[in-house]
Amino acid sequence: MDDPLEVSKRFVVDHTKLVRWCQTDVPEYNIVTDDPEDQKTSPFVYNEDINKKLIIWSGDITVLDTEAILHSTNETLSDKSSESERLLNRAGSDLEKDLTANIKVCKTGEAKLTKGYLLPARYVIHTVGPRYNLKYKTAAESALFNCYRNVLQLVREKQISSVALCCVHATRRGYPSQEGAHIALRTVRRFLEKFGDSLDTVIFVVTGEDEDVYISLMPQYFPRSEREEEFAAYQLPEDVGNEHGEPIIKERQIRITGKPAYEAQKFNWRSPEELEESININEAFETSVAVGAHSFSKMDDDIDKKRKMRLQYETHIALLNKEQYKRYEKWLKRSYQEDLSDIESLRCLYQSGFDVHGRPIIVFVGRYFPAAKIDLDKFTLYLIQLMDGIVNKEYVIVYFHTLTQSENHVEADYLRSLYNLIDSRYRQKLGAVYVVHPTFWSKVVMWFFMTFNTTELKSRIHNVSGLEYLYKRIPMDQLDLPDFITDYDIEVNGTRYYNPDADKEL
Repeated sequence: MDDPLEVSKRFVVDHTKLVRWCQTDVPEYNIVTDDPEDQKTSPFVYNEDINKKLIIWSGDITVLDTEAILHSTNETLSDKSSESERLLNRAGSDLEKDLTANIKVCKTGEAKLTKGYLLPARYVIHTVGPRYNLKYKTAAESALFNCYRNVLQLVREKQISSVALCCVHATRRGYPSQEGAHIALRTVRRFLEKFGDSLDTVIFVVTGEDEDVYISLMPQYFPRSEREEEFAAYQLPEDVGNEHGEPIIKERQIRITGKPAYEAQKFNWRSPEELEESININEAFETSVAVGAHSFSKMDDDIDKKRKMRLQYETHIALLNKEQYKRYEKWLKRSYQEDLSDIESLRCLYQSGFDVHGRPIIVFVGRYFPAAKIDLDKFTLYLIQLMDGIVNKEYVIVYFHTLTQSENHVEADYLRSLYNLIDSRYRQKLGAVYVVHPTFWSKVVMWFFMTFNTTELKSRIHNVSGLEYLYKRIPMDQLDLPDFITDYDIEVNGTRYYNPDADKEL
């Protein structure tokens, strides 16, 4: 049997060979000014020395050979997420014993340090991120800042030269990815400005939706040129915290004003209860994502008029599309380098014939998709490899929800991350999605996802109660279906149940 230490050594990523932020491509920014003398400056200036220390990387944090890695867990250090379990398994039983016997508890916002044991990293820093609640937004933002700040303080105290940071602001705790990323990036930026000499490398380890968010926000806090700094000045939130990146809490500012009573009267709240009841969710979502803002403050609607500068919207969109295209190409290239035969053998996703309009059909059989067990990264690679050539022209998807159980259900977070990864062809060329044998659950999930993530595709989703309705759109001989689907359809619907009037509603 292989020695565990030897096994762990085989899967190590040398962080010194990863691409630094300063080595990434800088887009050409087209900035149009109405008044060159009335320009806005960024508080985060172009700094090549800081950029040389930064890496943004997508992968498994437990294989990095940085001196320390960050572990986001819960207060009892017993988190059951796949990331935590993978870290504990690879570190060996000694880490779990250390946590139980010595650390015991880690409160929200704190950071605790242990050895890395069998991990490539020498140390593991454990922290507990906050749960997000709109009513207590300021508290959550302050707690998240403390997480990153305390982690970095430990790094400095222990004279750690390289650290890999995962996202503490987890979506499973309800924390919006973009708001959390702003706090993480600006806290690291302020720390490196003050204590950067003691740290050689900071790696942001991000996957899925977080990767998209970080790549789009990094230029705001770590511009790679003076031109990018100028462009970023108009992308930053109005409130970017204090000199440490720490939340500026409005209530604390009131306490030190010359006339605190007058300041309090301006809010005109008669009681704490009235304050809570006065929340307007539309206003709440208009607040700055930077944590210094009051929970109920609102961004200035006339900011463009004040600064008298207009940036070409197309430039920003082109930048985002370019970054998305590069990520997609990276996944596509990887799909041809890995063995995906185990995913293909599931027969849950495959191409099957053409519909009545000559469009190729992609079939997804829900019952064959082991959502709880499958490697979602490998499934994504297989999907991209299968569909990349198909989406150059119009196509349709048929999803069979027939006899699926909870263990077959795809999580909305994965769908969202997949949607953010695929390029525009997938959306533009999608002719229709047919959901066959839908249930109340599938309709609710589909409605929720389409409403809050992909509203432009909503009109292309069609719930189909039986195969006879589907055969009006796709000839029977063009569908290669498992027997259980046709058996179920006969059992539930019988035969010759097609109704032209009902068909009009699809």
